This record gives sequence, C-alpha cells and structure tokens, in this order.
Amino acid sequence: MADEKKLVESITAMEEDFAQWYTDVVKKAELTEYSNVKGCMILLPAGYAVWENIQKELDARFKETGVENVQLPMFIPEGLLNKEKDHVEGFAPEVAWVTHGGGEELTERLCVRPTSETLFCDLYAKIIHSYRDLPKVYNQWCSVVRWEKTTRPFLRTTEFLWQEGHSAHATAKEAQERTIQMLNVYADFCEEILAIPMIRGQKTDKEKFAGAEATYTIEALMHDGKALQSGTSHNFGDGFAKAFGVQYTDKENTLSYVHQTSFGMSTRIIGAIIMVHGDNSGLVLPPKIAPVQVAIIPIQQKKEGILEKAYEIKEKLNKMAIRVKVDDTDKSPGYKFAEQEMRGIPVRIEIGPKDLKANQAVLVRRDTREKQIVSIDEIPQAITELLEKIQKDMLEQARAHRDAHTYEAKDMESFAQITAEKPGFVKAMWCGDRACEDEIKEKTGATSRCMPFKQEMISDTCICCGKKAKSLVYWGKAY
Repeated sequence: MADEKKLVESITAMEEDFAQWYTDVVKKAELTEYSNVKGCMILLPAGYAVWENIQKELDARFKETGVENVQLPMFIPEGLLNKEKDHVEGFAPEVAWVTHGGGEELTERLCVRPTSETLFCDLYAKIIHSYRDLPKVYNQWCSVVRWEKTTRPFLRTTEFLWQEGHSAHATAKEAQERTIQMLNVYADFCEEILAIPMIRGQKTDKEKFAGAEATYTIEALMHDGKALQSGTSHNFGDGFAKAFGVQYTDKENTLSYVHQTSFGMSTRIIGAIIMVHGDNSGLVLPPKIAPVQVAIIPIQQKKEGILEKAYEIKEKLNKMAIRVKVDDTDKSPGYKFAEQEMRGIPVRIEIGPKDLKANQAVLVRRDTREKQIVSIDEIPQAITELLEKIQKDMLEQARAHRDAHTYEAKDMESFAQITAEKPGFVKAMWCGDRACEDEIKEKTGATSRCMPFKQEMISDTCICCGKKAKSLVYWGKAY
C-alpha cells in the first residue's frame, strides 16, 4: 500500500470503515455511477477503460490457447434451462424471467441468462458430430443477470460484464487438462498484469458450481483480510452432454458423449484491484492495466515553453506505446496532483519553469510517492524502467501482505480465535466431511476458499472432528 498521506479528504479512511472507503473510491475516481435500475451500475469511461484493458489482455491469452470467440443469445427458453436439474436448482433463486413480449404473454417463459451452459450445450449438440469436430473451445464476452438482494459496485450487481468460456472434448483427460490450463491462465494474468498474487486450488463439493464435477478457483486476499474469488474453471465431465445429447462418433465409429468445461472471470476483478492496491487517497493502478500510465502536470503552464515541452514529452512516450495524458486544465497543481493520485495513475511527471531551465523534470511514483529528478532527455528510458519497477514492487507488496495475513490452525479453538481476531486466510486440515465444513462456518463465519494445489500436512487430524485429515484447506471470510 502507498503512504497513507491523505490528499483527498472526502474519502473515508479504510481503517475507519473499509466498506465506505471502497464506495468512496469507486465514486470519487468516477469508475461507476448508480443507475435507475435497482442493483445495476453504469460503467463510466474510467471504469470501462480498465475493463477494456482486462478484456484485451485476457482475450490475447485465451487465443494463444486456441479459444475462439462467439456470441450467443441473452434469452434461454425455460424448457432448455430445465434440462440439467442440478444446474437449474443452483441458479433458480437468481433468475430473472421474461413473461411478455410486445404486449402478449409468451407461451414459454424466457430466462435472462445468469450463465450460458444450456445455450452452449444446445449449440454443441447441433455442430459436433465426429471426433474431427473436437475439441471445441468457445468463449463469449457479454453481460449476465443475477437477481441479487444486496449489491455493491463491481463485487455484486444484478447485471455485470464477464467472459464465459465453454469447451467440449473427446476424453475426460483432455477436459481436465483444459480446466487446469484455463485456471492457470487466470492466475498468471492476475499476477503478471494486475499484480495480485493468487492461491490456486479446488473448491469443496459444497462450494463447487451447480452441475459441475469439480470447480477450481483462484483466491485473492483483500487489504481488509477478506478473500475474493477472482476466477473459476469447471470440469463438467459428461453430465451436461448426457442431459443435452451432445454426442460424437469416435475413431472406432462408436457414439460417445463429449466431456465439457467452463471458465469465467468478471468485472468483479476490478473490485479486487481496488481493494488490494488502493489507499486512503484513492486508486493505485498497476501500470500494465492502467488506462493512463503517466500524467504530465505542467507547473505555471502559462509561462513560455512549459506546455510545449509537456506535449513534446508526451509525444515521445506515446511513440514507445506508453499511455500518457497532459493535464493542461486551469486547476491548481495541488488539485491536479490529488486528482492524479485519486485516479491511480502510476507515474506523475512535474515540469515547471525551473525544471525547464535546468532541462529536468520530477518523476513521482503513485504507489510509494517517491520522487526522482531526471534529465528531460532521459525521461523515456526512466519512465520505462520506473513502470516496470512499480509493476514488480506492487506484486511483491501484495504478496507480502497476503503472506503476513495467512495463519495456521491445528485445532478448533485456535481456528476460532484467529478468525475472530486476525482477518486473513487460515490454513487448516479437513477430513472432507460436509458436516465439518458446515460446522466451521456456523461457529466462525469462515468458509472454505479452496484446497490448494500445493498441499501441506500441518497436522494429521481435522480441526473440527479430530478424525484423519484428507486435505489442507484455505479458509476465510469472503466477499
């Protein structure tokens, strides 16, 4: 986290009220605006620009693995939705229904998609016939609707943006490999681009996606010690294929069911960026995802040569594919500095008459507020190196925070004490019994976040029942 010097007094301190701090930052940084539709947010240019960068980076990574983009309808006929029993039961409380069209009652209700498994299965049943048609790895960028009772910008809204990938494979092995592959794509993206370290692992059966054989997740720790599920990848096995008749003729001319997967990440990840990196002055955006990476702020800009030099620097940086903005408004320098910090722009370049005379400029990091004076001629190289360093340092700082707030518990007493007094992840052993998982949540409010791929044996027994442990689990209170 950056130094806590508070430049924008209208933001509630995160130490005072983290939830209000989050709302203040989202609003003051002009990421979203409330709409007249209850539970739905309007993404303003500053917020949508972050999503555009996420989409651009993720889409390129998807395509490197063979993913192709498609677009499916937003409506699902009720009969189609009901074909997979577990799936429809899992989403039933959140479904919005269309009952009338053009003033007439529909003969069959239409569901406004909460997710598109049924549509993808229906499509695959139409276009997959032979082993030569496999694998199919499709993705769509769209919005979905889930009727939420309580909402918060990015974290939980009635309608939100996401990508939804679905694949079909000839074998269970291929489906499992794709499931893990996409989870790692998400985790690598979050660490390399968003500077957010992730715990990679499998969800318990209680927490897995409705209708899936297994769900895998990446879990991040927010600054307040709560966990955020940041991306998921599901192995559906052949359950959906059997429900929807998705079959193919294999090389032995035998009719077989495909094995399917699904993977998704939503605008919720923007909430993670805010809550992992932000401070009491506003956003702190990692350079690789920041819509504006450098803000040039001219001092006494009406003095001869100041604005000209600012735009000359901007042109040089633009040629290096660095995203730059010159703030040539008539606001005071102090206000511009505060606004740049509020919006989380990674680097500020200050240049005034004295700097121009000395052929120098002042570079200021958003994350640490460290300053350095560089020759104007050296700015392109200095900025390039500084952006790389900020990106690296932000990941290391976030990882240090997560590790410092990850604890171990070997019995229920210590587990309950930690969850009550020390927000963060708690590593503890579990027997695999749903009853113990339920009891832990009832007693402490902590839920199972995942069974990490990197398993440890910190004890031999389940913290709840004392029976032989099967898995190490990361537990925590979550958004």
